[in-house]
Amino acid sequence: MSNIPVMAAAQFAATFALRPHLFSWFLGAGASAASGIPTGFAMIGDFKKRIFCRETGYSLREVDTGDPLWIERIDDFFRRTALLPPNGDPREYSAAFEAVYPNEKQRRQYIDDAICKGTPCFGHRMLGALMVSKQLNCVFTTNFDALVEESAAEVNALLPAQTRVKPVVAALDSADRAQRCLDESDWPLIAKLHGDYQSVLIKNTDSELAHQDERMRHVLTESCKRFGLVVVGYSGRDASVMQALESVLRDPNPYPNGLYWVTSSTNRLLPAVQTLLSNAVLAGVDVAIVEAKTFDELAADLLTQTQLSEMLIQHVLQYQAPPRLEPVKLFGEYARPFPVLRYSALLVSELPRVARRMVLKKAATTADVRQQLKEKKCRAVVAAMGRELAVFGNDSQVVEALADFGAQPAGTIELNPDRDSWALGLLYEAMVSALSYRRPLRPRYKRSGHSLIVAPPRTDEDPEKAQERQTQLAALRSAYESDLTGTVPKLDYPYQEGIFLKLEQIEDRWWCGFEPYTFVSVPRRHSSESDGEDGQGAGRPQVARAGDPAGDWRRERWVQKYNRQWASIINAWAALLTTSERGTLSAFGLSSEQGVDAVFAVSPVTGWSRPAHHDNYFDRTK
Repeated sequence: MSNIPVMAAAQFAATFALRPHLFSWFLGAGASAASGIPTGFAMIGDFKKRIFCRETGYSLREVDTGDPLWIERIDDFFRRTALLPPNGDPREYSAAFEAVYPNEKQRRQYIDDAICKGTPCFGHRMLGALMVSKQLNCVFTTNFDALVEESAAEVNALLPAQTRVKPVVAALDSADRAQRCLDESDWPLIAKLHGDYQSVLIKNTDSELAHQDERMRHVLTESCKRFGLVVVGYSGRDASVMQALESVLRDPNPYPNGLYWVTSSTNRLLPAVQTLLSNAVLAGVDVAIVEAKTFDELAADLLTQTQLSEMLIQHVLQYQAPPRLEPVKLFGEYARPFPVLRYSALLVSELPRVARRMVLKKAATTADVRQQLKEKKCRAVVAAMGRELAVFGNDSQVVEALADFGAQPAGTIELNPDRDSWALGLLYEAMVSALSYRRPLRPRYKRSGHSLIVAPPRTDEDPEKAQERQTQLAALRSAYESDLTGTVPKLDYPYQEGIFLKLEQIEDRWWCGFEPYTFVSVPRRHSSESDGEDGQGAGRPQVARAGDPAGDWRRERWVQKYNRQWASIINAWAALLTTSERGTLSAFGLSSEQGVDAVFAVSPVTGWSRPAHHDNYFDRTK
């Protein structure tokens, strides 16, 4: 992909505006996302949720697919079963759709219900204006909705009858219309490659998508030999469509005005798309990846570059979303230099980019591998994906501990926490290990969220180690103004001060959030159910459902801590977590010859905000 140029949406708009009628457009489900119609990715999530509930007995109301913990649980379920192709597989959508709704009539009804929620977005209205102004000849789409033709109809209603341009709409059951438009150059044309929501014929399942309708395929490929192609909101999951686009490259003059693939990020392109673009470069086609966050943002750049009448411009602008950034008048007086809001969050300026890749002779789950490592007393952080592992730790020790699985190193694997939940989970656990490494802290890994607690002193502790421990915890002890470990009065339950940890991305930056909390070890009744996804909770006692007996004591302990104490506690935790000799934190302290370590660069300064202007409130003395 390195040999394919990447251009901004504004740069593409300038290129397009030179000869807009020399381009055809290809719209996928992502182009209709702003219209309120679920994307293919959203539908996959819905289908997986329904299958998961059906197979496990959960009710649909219990499962929240907006919760990362539920997402991880569902993903783990499908990793351990063979019900669906793996994440990102081109067949994932069609296989999931057919697994939930095996009847064609049911699938059509599902699509009808989804389509009814949609109204044309700003991007659709921009295409409608280009089409009616005779600057856009052809739009292909895998979508079932009628948003482009509705947009064109709205524009036509503003024009005198004799100047109106009505597009021809062709679906699978009316492919002859598309062929006639091609033969007679009777544009504009809107071609529905997978059918129209009102059609009897629609394509959704593997068998239906395996072969594109020959007439519609012919129109698509012939169009790509006459025009350039702009692809928006399309993932490339349909093998039949991708094969048709690939077949164009065998023509002496494929995509004569270029091939432009619009995406929010180059990292989101599927392998099939990357292959097509690379082959197009080899065939001498002008290829570019256009980065635009949304279809609407791309349309806004097109509107500034293309030639439309004032009436059409005003019509399209009615539907433009309000800008996310509004101009404001800045105060001229210098703001006070102290923070108003203090956040218990540390900026993670650098995350590990790769982990060790290990292959297994037999498939295993993450829980299976963690249990084996625990039994062999091998410290490592792992994520399992069938017969592959992503590992942080000592290579030789991990191979020895996982001998039953036949683990062998096989290079490295890239980590993309923006896209892969398993990578985010791996980095989350590795970060907890790095923050506790060579510190008097103990990590606690739970499905509900990881945490660190202050390690209590041991009766057999070496005096030198005990002194080092006291030195490391001195600032924290001073900030709390009390012991960090001990027993709850009258209850004799052991307690330890600690923090809940969270790794999350906010505005394109990664942050390590921490929340101070007093952990109390309450006597529990034993249960055979696991309390941790790593299998370490098997047989762990659980709290009886009779409330928290130490709750009143804990609340009384914290209610006396005001802003000054909170600020000191946050400072002390930040210093304890980030102090290191090299300025970075590592989970295991390994050399490159020993294995792949998880190394993080974490700022020692917590996040905070300044006031935007001066106010008399800041001059108060009480």
